[in-house]
Amino acid sequence: MPCPTIFWFRRDLRINDNAGLFHALKSGSKVRCVFVFDTEILDQLAPSDRRMDFIWQSVFALRQELQQHGSDLHVAHGKARHIIPALAHEWSANTIIANRDYEPAALARDAEVAKQLQQQGITLLLYKDQVIFETDEVLSVSHRPYTVFTPYKNAWLKKLNPFYLQSYPSQNYIQQLEHWQAPPSPTLEALGFAPANLPLQGGSQAAVQLFADFMPRVEHYKRWRDFPATKGVSYLSVHLRFGTISIRQLAQFAWQQGGEGAECWLGELIWRDFYQQLLWHFPFVVDRSFKEEYRELVFANNEAWFAAWQQGRTGYPIVDAAMRQLNQSGYMHNRLRMIVASFLVKDLLIDWRWGEAYFAEKLMDFDLAANNGGWQWAASTGCDAQPYFRIFNPVTQSEKFDPDGKFIRRYLPELAQLTIKDIHAPWLAKSLPMGFQLGRDYPAPIVEHATQRQYALALFKKQ
Repeated sequence: MPCPTIFWFRRDLRINDNAGLFHALKSGSKVRCVFVFDTEILDQLAPSDRRMDFIWQSVFALRQELQQHGSDLHVAHGKARHIIPALAHEWSANTIIANRDYEPAALARDAEVAKQLQQQGITLLLYKDQVIFETDEVLSVSHRPYTVFTPYKNAWLKKLNPFYLQSYPSQNYIQQLEHWQAPPSPTLEALGFAPANLPLQGGSQAAVQLFADFMPRVEHYKRWRDFPATKGVSYLSVHLRFGTISIRQLAQFAWQQGGEGAECWLGELIWRDFYQQLLWHFPFVVDRSFKEEYRELVFANNEAWFAAWQQGRTGYPIVDAAMRQLNQSGYMHNRLRMIVASFLVKDLLIDWRWGEAYFAEKLMDFDLAANNGGWQWAASTGCDAQPYFRIFNPVTQSEKFDPDGKFIRRYLPELAQLTIKDIHAPWLAKSLPMGFQLGRDYPAPIVEHATQRQYALALFKKQ
């Protein structure tokens, strides 16, 4: 039976306030929906990758929601660049609609799909959905992309008005969904992945609940956001990454709410746009430093030190607790991301790309633009980055942002009996709990911060 329009879900796993879905439904044609577990992405992942469980849950919830409206979701498994044109032909579609993705691999995939569809006389339409401002919508007065965040933020806020924050009321046109029944979806195991013990559940309803929990806390966001033992952040990053909640809904709330907490949180949402437009304008940052003068840095790249960092065995409690949080949950608090990134590059003298790749493997909320931008910020190689001579001291960072050691104790139970003073730097303790032995029960520091700091300064000064 002819199906004039296909909507292709990607990183937008929700019905409400979905720009592309809205345009598909509003077109007046009957709409059939599809999602592809793309093997070109999946084949690069470990079977234990937590993201797959989250995505699978979100796709399952999305399919159930579409079924409640009498429609369905075709869930395919294979190469999207082949499956989408084949389905368009099989279903006699005349239009494919999706939301735009800005990553280099996604752009190449979409260009290939568009080419194949064009040969069939089928149109591919892409819409802005995952950012407030995309590509070149926010440029300097000289029509150049911003490479410093604060001027970008000011221009972003100056351009912002209710038009850019209005929702797309997909539900008003829900009757345009085709009533049909899709084949069974593949199980998570059939896709080659194992269920994970997720700290957060997938699906748009779970995102709505998290947001509702955060709204009354947003006024404290600026004061609480840097303390990992405090419930100070929104925990919505993975939902934003996979589009189970709308960026417009969040930005609109923050903009209208006002106050220092909401304004600070809006600033964090603006960072997402900033890094996305950087990736769009400067795609070379995927594998090269943004700053040309730091592209030839010769890092020591001690593999044993890197393994200790990965495993949370460096002897620096705040670093090790953060890495164990990542390894156990797929999540890491943002302040801790800065601390462990600075430690890897400036203390261990390891290439930032090693750390970026490890985060890409472990983080549930991994986003290429934000991850790359964050690592290059910490490594001092990116745009508007931390100056190379500002190097985080892991002990003072620990004392400032986990003053009572609550976070450390949660992930390093072997240190639970240490005093508040000693838990940040056990090797400096005048006395340790009876039966506790440094180097046996918990590692001695693998490096000395003050010494490594001098090495890092010398490394960057050479360039």
